[in-house]
Amino acid sequence: MARAIATVGFVGLLRPAPGTWGSLAALPLGWLAMQGGPVLFTVLTLALIPLGYWATERVTRGAADHDPGEVVIDEVLGQWIALWPIAWGSWAAGAPVTALWPGWVAAFVLFRLFDIWKPGPVGWVDARDDVWGVVLDDAVAGVFAALGVVALAGLAHL
Repeated sequence: MARAIATVGFVGLLRPAPGTWGSLAALPLGWLAMQGGPVLFTVLTLALIPLGYWATERVTRGAADHDPGEVVIDEVLGQWIALWPIAWGSWAAGAPVTALWPGWVAAFVLFRLFDIWKPGPVGWVDARDDVWGVVLDDAVAGVFAALGVVALAGLAHL
């Protein structure tokens, strides 16, 4: 069960670039979770933190690699955080989340950029040699991406 969760239904076993596959899988899962509204989406996102920690800890226990590529539940967490402006923005505007499709594209691209590049705080958290480093570096990358989505939306609506 832990492996199925950590790999997001074994999506993390896809090659190449399992992190990108995990981020892509997060999009339709995120859309589905958003159908309950932004509050439920936010709660489900936050629930991924303890769930991701538990699954990652179980999968990596005793392994030499504390952050194997197949573990992509952290990508779902980060990608969903990057999508928060979409969920809340569409709700505020009374529009379907799909109407904000440019934001979805921006959230995906920005999250992958920050997750791969690991600027500043993303890299600092990633440098931890423990499960929290695995899970939370993607959360921080998701926050950076969410801020980028908000900034790009602001520019688009000048």
